[in-house]
Amino acid sequence: MTVNMTKGQAISLQKNDGGSLTAVRMGLGWQAAPRRGLFGSRTREIDLDASAVLFADKQPVDVVFFRHLVSDDGSVRHTGDNLVGGVGQGGDDEAILVDLSRVPVHIDQIVFTVNSFTGQTFQEVQNAFCRLVDETNGQELARYTLAGGGAYTAQLMAKVHRTGAGWTMTALGNPANGRTFQDLMPAILPVL
Repeated sequence: MTVNMTKGQAISLQKNDGGSLTAVRMGLGWQAAPRRGLFGSRTREIDLDASAVLFADKQPVDVVFFRHLVSDDGSVRHTGDNLVGGVGQGGDDEAILVDLSRVPVHIDQIVFTVNSFTGQTFQEVQNAFCRLVDETNGQELARYTLAGGGAYTAQLMAKVHRTGAGWTMTALGNPANGRTFQDLMPAILPVL
């Protein structure tokens, strides 16, 4: 059963049977919003990029994004860059796979971001979401849908962080500005 999350909501990544999830997929999807023009509505391609920044004690130690598809330790993997969005018509346009059992113990948080590499604002995006899927069985566990666009070029979507022996996901939904994950670091640090 999917949990539809609200901004700031956290859910445990423990299974109902008391076990822990071992592998999850953070899927991101979006579509270009139609724009009204002189000759009717049309859409412009939107290149959003998903990134996962890995932190140890509030210090960035690795990142997975379209130019570095696999974390140095191999526990986090990006499935590839999508330059237009909306391909899945509600499915994942970009995905980042996290093997929670292989994440090194010093990594305590992973922050998932999405940014407009080409600089378009979220006013030009619709149906944007992030979702967490149990990669072992394909079951969607949680979904956070972005409500309304805005005059910003990035979003801090969610974070997965260690809590005791397990992991918790928190929906962030914080708007930010930047074309790359490096530009977003000043916005990420306060949510750690």
